[in-house]
Amino acid sequence: MRIMMLAIPLLLLGACNVTKDNANNTVSVTVNEEVAGNAVNDAGNQIENIAGDIGNDVRNTGDKLSNTDVDVNVDANVQTNKR
Repeated sequence: MRIMMLAIPLLLLGACNVTKDNANNTVSVTVNEEVAGNAVNDAGNQIENIAGDIGNDVRNTGDKLSNTDVDVNVDANVQTNKR
């Protein structure tokens, strides 16, 4: 989860366009909002899918634990044959 939180700024950085004008000695940075929005939506979808998978695993494990039946039969009336 923390990795995804760190990945969002890197994805947004991919939406930036940097141009350098040597004649005027300037640098301009523009952000493509569509690309940035898509990156954030993709990251959100991935986080949602991962959370859903974790929830399903926990539910399945809980079902397995609750469906475990153990029957123990102990015969306390033991007869011994003394010779």
